[in-house]
Amino acid sequence: MENYSADKIRNIALFGHVGSGKTTLAEAILFYTKAINRQGRISDGNTTLDYDPEEIKRQMSVGLSVACCEYKGSKINIIDTPGDFDFLGEEMSGIRIADSGVIMISAKGGTSVGSEKAIRLLNGKKVPFLFFMNRMDEPNADFEAVAERMMERYGPSVIPLSFPIMEDGKMTGIVDVMNRKAFSIDKATGKFVEFPLPEQYNERVDELQEKVNEVVAEADDELMEKFFAGEKFTEDEFRHGVHAGFREGKLHPIYCGSAFMNWGIDFLLNCISKDTPPAGKKPALEATLPDGSTQMVGCSIDDPLAAFCFKTISDPFVGKISIFKVNAGTLRANSTVYNATKGKDERIGGLFFLKGKEQIATDCITAGDIGAASKLANTDTNDTICDRARILEMPKIKFPQPCLSKSIVPVKKGDEDKIISGLTKLADEDHCFTVETNPETKQMVLSGIGDMQLKVLVSQLKNKYNVDCELGEPKVPYREAIRKKVKVQGKHKKQSGGHGQYGDVWIEFEPNPECEELVFEEKVFGGAVPKNFFPAVEKGLQESIKKGVLAGYPVVNLKATLVDGSYHDVDSSEMAFKIAANLAFKAGMTQGNPVLLEPISKVEVHIPEDKQGDIMGDLNKRRGRIMGIDADELGSVVNAEVPTAEMLEYATDLKSMTQGRGWFAMSHERYEAAPPEVAEKVIAASNVEEE
Repeated sequence: MENYSADKIRNIALFGHVGSGKTTLAEAILFYTKAINRQGRISDGNTTLDYDPEEIKRQMSVGLSVACCEYKGSKINIIDTPGDFDFLGEEMSGIRIADSGVIMISAKGGTSVGSEKAIRLLNGKKVPFLFFMNRMDEPNADFEAVAERMMERYGPSVIPLSFPIMEDGKMTGIVDVMNRKAFSIDKATGKFVEFPLPEQYNERVDELQEKVNEVVAEADDELMEKFFAGEKFTEDEFRHGVHAGFREGKLHPIYCGSAFMNWGIDFLLNCISKDTPPAGKKPALEATLPDGSTQMVGCSIDDPLAAFCFKTISDPFVGKISIFKVNAGTLRANSTVYNATKGKDERIGGLFFLKGKEQIATDCITAGDIGAASKLANTDTNDTICDRARILEMPKIKFPQPCLSKSIVPVKKGDEDKIISGLTKLADEDHCFTVETNPETKQMVLSGIGDMQLKVLVSQLKNKYNVDCELGEPKVPYREAIRKKVKVQGKHKKQSGGHGQYGDVWIEFEPNPECEELVFEEKVFGGAVPKNFFPAVEKGLQESIKKGVLAGYPVVNLKATLVDGSYHDVDSSEMAFKIAANLAFKAGMTQGNPVLLEPISKVEVHIPEDKQGDIMGDLNKRRGRIMGIDADELGSVVNAEVPTAEMLEYATDLKSMTQGRGWFAMSHERYEAAPPEVAEKVIAASNVEEE
């Protein structure tokens, strides 16, 4: 494949709800442009972009994938993104490098939750987008009703630039609004045959053209004057206005067809090649220099190299594949570049363009284009590689934070290291999960965005790295404390021939809410306990607080004061005083009215306004306290404090309650005394586990 200039390259990302037809559309485009010679089907597991075993098994995309094709002198890079909300990070990667977006909507239902979320993200990043109304081949498809709802919801920027010709409830042709042409569909091949525009569509075309003219007029003051004077725009003026309107987010065209049947693909490709902004017209990005200052980086082949790694694929057989968008300059094969993020040189071997998993070798990747390199030693997702003549870092992708945690255990004992090793490699691909071993609960905890993501990770561990493991509920890190001041004795005396063991301490234990850590003091008079044994007493207490008397959880907010004791000239030792301190601790905890403390989390729930009542009611059921309500671009932000134990499955529950529209952030706030009924259950469960 030849190298194209930036003004001939379109980087188009596909968005929409899971099952909306994104991958099928990509397949149809690749087939129509002859990039592939056979159109695959999701149900057959043979599409170009859903090639991962997980995607074939689940019949859905779980990762971002790229394919390139050529159309009428242009190169189109298709970026296919997953629709499931658990893979939001992949969608954000696609938005980061896309020049334009195509949002899939259903001719039967219109925009769905996935498309709504994509629209918000695209608007937030100021990425222009258009709509493709899919599934016009299916019964009950209603283009006009769906288009009307979309225009009401999103305003005058949404304009159909094609609409179907329907006969007996079936699509038989299509009308090209811009050029006032009509085409019939060859049902066998999906090809269009032009015929005279039927008279009954003239009024509809006039109405839609007038709306487009209004958008075009807003692009330029001279065009605005011409519009109000009733003069017609020239072809150049019209195209200029359409480009400006699309680029500035004032025009979001609707195209229609069927990706499965290959209907309307040519219309869509014409729009992409003529009306969407090429890579060379994308606004300059603000890069960061080593001294902290910034510099705007435009898409120019004449500037020093600046390329951004937006996706990494980790394959146990092929190795690591790094996918780049070159923002400026030229990335050449068999060259040495500088990784500005890591501060290290990187040797580039072979370069290639991607068509799913197929690699098309190339000697270079130029500004505006997307390509890949394999087996890079230092480069990961979010890294910038550049020329040493201009060291800078491009803006990074801000990935969502994990909010659902599960314990992960191997089916076969001893495979813990294999799990860590496999997940470390999978983390090259997915930056939206974490894994750590909790030093307190001794559990390995896997955290991600949602249940589907975690299940996919477990499946990938088995298929790629031959590690069988299971997910379970993570243990909640409870704490224990006392509620009253007590003075207790701890005495250890043992005689077994020869030197014995003797340690005797009197310790005052009291609550200390100001400090979670153990505070140790000594107020011993008259040498009842020699000073050289004070450290042993403190050490004995530090070891003891790791396990409380109620359920074996660490003890917090405790002050211990050594006030008295006794010793033996021969039999006393550090070990004896450590044991005595431990005995005193157990007695003090038992007599000090012990209480179980549960962790309380600060929670921010972002939801549509119409879900506010449901969410607040649900948080109350979880023993939460509503602290306030704010507003954001989604609708409402409910601020609450909720026991952490009640939030273990909240990511899944919130997704269900809001149909995927809501999201939340959670952080530890403090510990509070658990209600008696909660404490009883936790203590009982701990006792069973001990047995």
